[in-house]
Amino acid sequence: MLSRLVIKNYALIDNLDISFDRDLNVITGETGAGKSIVLGALSLILGQRADGKYFFNQQKKCIVEGFFNIKSYQIKSFFEEFDLDYEDETVLRREIALDGKSRAFINDTPVTLQVLKALGQQLIDVHSQHATLEINNSDFQLLVVDLMAQHDELLQEYKSGYQNLKKNQRKLKQLKEESEKAKADQDYFQFLFDELEGANVQSDEQEELENELNSLTHAEEIKKNLQSATFLISNNENAAYVQLKEALSQIQSLEKFQPAIEEFATRLKSALIELKDVSDELETLEQNTSFNESRANEINDRLSLLYGLQKKHRLNNNLELIAFQNELSDQLNQILFTDEDIIRLENEIDLLSKSLKKKALLISKNRKEIIPSIEEYILKVLDQVGMNNAQLKIEQKVLEDEKLDQNGIDQIRFLFNANKGHQLSELNKVASGGELSRLMLSIKSLIAKKTALPTIIFDEIDTGVSGEVANRVGNIMQELAKDMQVITITHLPQMASKGKAHYFVYKLVKDDFTYTQIKKLNTDERVVEIAKMLSGENPKESALQNAKELLTS
Repeated sequence: MLSRLVIKNYALIDNLDISFDRDLNVITGETGAGKSIVLGALSLILGQRADGKYFFNQQKKCIVEGFFNIKSYQIKSFFEEFDLDYEDETVLRREIALDGKSRAFINDTPVTLQVLKALGQQLIDVHSQHATLEINNSDFQLLVVDLMAQHDELLQEYKSGYQNLKKNQRKLKQLKEESEKAKADQDYFQFLFDELEGANVQSDEQEELENELNSLTHAEEIKKNLQSATFLISNNENAAYVQLKEALSQIQSLEKFQPAIEEFATRLKSALIELKDVSDELETLEQNTSFNESRANEINDRLSLLYGLQKKHRLNNNLELIAFQNELSDQLNQILFTDEDIIRLENEIDLLSKSLKKKALLISKNRKEIIPSIEEYILKVLDQVGMNNAQLKIEQKVLEDEKLDQNGIDQIRFLFNANKGHQLSELNKVASGGELSRLMLSIKSLIAKKTALPTIIFDEIDTGVSGEVANRVGNIMQELAKDMQVITITHLPQMASKGKAHYFVYKLVKDDFTYTQIKKLNTDERVVEIAKMLSGENPKESALQNAKELLTS
């Protein structure tokens, strides 16, 4: 419930602090006194756009704060979702700067206007004579039926399952599209894979083949130089090996004169052994070196294949060719697996659809059973508020082929006419603003018995009614206020007398400035105010007595 409203520097309001009752609150005042200004300020903390031109003092910012007791609303999940501090008394605040920029807060935590609006919609329902969109909305009409059917758990199970169904259907569509595209490319992928598989590409063969081909191509030069090298090392009388061997003999002859020379002799022996090994190996290599045209052609063919594959696929080496081959293999396997996934998902969708169909049929049955009692109750209340000729029919239409949608298999439509004998039609086609307001009052009084509704504000719902009808409307509001907080702006004394708390809005001129003020009336002040509503500015004793009777009736 809205326990307190603080308004600073808005329109004709300088500073206003109002505390509301948890029951029925009535607001009265002369036309133009500023009742709509209070609602305008309230709309700011409900997320409506702001305009700086409505400042009372153009040198100061505007601040509106609403204090709400939300202990019974069960909306902690909202605070958790947006990482907000939960308080049983939650404060919504809006600050509008001079340049029109605004900031919003929930329990002193800055929030976006969208978050403020989302919470505000769960706390206050403002219904004016012209605000008929909600009652004309098919979702709202369906909500009324479902609230009265009291199958919320079943409905939530259905809606959750329906979301999974739509998700799986989207996934199935995507898989089929991918499968069709993949199958269109399957033959081409298979050809590329077979080509690479047949080539039997090895990761390090290209470098080895290039080296071998280079050797074969220069075989004559290699053989010639190897022969020269072995000749210089050991195959002539002046060869290095012969000269080194003679040097060793000379050094060994000196060992008896200087023992240190023995080390050099040992090192020369090692050099001779190593040199002989090198000479022998070079000679063997020379003998084995020859130009093999057949092998060269074989290598050239293999390298041409590898180079061709790399160029074809715009790759740089064999490692990339092998990676591409593996990728093709994965794609071909995926085509096979996708078909299996499609079959599995189709089966899941079929089972889920059958399960949802059962739930939807049960939901539809519950709706069908509760509709007559809804119609009966609303018509009864409409009769009480002076619309005794009203006709209402809640049409339940099953979707073609019992096709499932997010609400089941039903379409719900409220058909109405305020005049007996006339054709029923959609609300927005046949109901006036006043009739819609009373119809909404009837519906709200119905669903208030089944669920915790937020604070509801009726802005001049009494337009077009008077006398006994106004008294009945007031009685219904009193009944509605037993289950929820009701705030109503009224011009009728019969309705004003029903309030648990009565607030009077008036204008005050001070220092050449006009202010809008609001005050809570005590019992004596209420008598005078209601008497004025009955007879005019200077009520006589009869009007005052009549006002007292209204307040005690």
